[in-house]
Amino acid sequence: MQLHTHTWGEGDRIALLIHGIMADHRTWRRVGPALADRGYRVIAVDLRGHGASPRGEYTAELYADDVAESLPAGAELAIGHSLGGLTLSLAVERLRPRRAVFSDPAWHLAPPVEGFGPEMLARFKYASREQIRAMNPRWEDADVDIEIGTLALWDESTALGLAPLLGTDLLPAAPVVPSLVQLSDPSTLISPERAAVLTSRGFEVRSVAGAGHTIHRDDFGAFMTSLEGWI
Repeated sequence: MQLHTHTWGEGDRIALLIHGIMADHRTWRRVGPALADRGYRVIAVDLRGHGASPRGEYTAELYADDVAESLPAGAELAIGHSLGGLTLSLAVERLRPRRAVFSDPAWHLAPPVEGFGPEMLARFKYASREQIRAMNPRWEDADVDIEIGTLALWDESTALGLAPLLGTDLLPAAPVVPSLVQLSDPSTLISPERAAVLTSRGFEVRSVAGAGHTIHRDDFGAFMTSLEGWI
């Protein structure tokens, strides 16, 4: 499936951005221009079922196939957040960026706890501004506005497509290219034990102190600082 993309900058180096579930390319509203200022041509996708991209079936493998079809291989840098991190890990052999950053990647989705699972996540499509603000107290108003806009376009069936992954260990066996794993503090997806496993497998792991799951919106400055040496 050919995905909708958005581009910032006209640099000689290419950076790829892959968002998480419920979002689209607009989640990178500060990251894209910041990378463009560093000389990148930045290309961000809308995953299937998100933003302006087509709808269809929703599996991790299909997300990866779409990204490999829609983005250029051999970029200098690729960053994937959450579901985008899982997608990037499944497409990285085909994309072959020179460096990959997995930002709080969805490599372990716990089984539903106290009713929280894909169905509840799907219902978040109808979250109010007050709910979004309460869950993300550090976000700027612009990010709350964007979240409302992206939820309106999001196909909530994508959440139901996560069900087969619940309880599955999706940690990569080894980095295909030099790779940074960037974690929120604490991460609900990568435990300290799993972080240690990733380090032993050759990934560099960095935590962003105090940041929530969407690190680049929660603390943009710390997000960029955490990427030093990789961008």
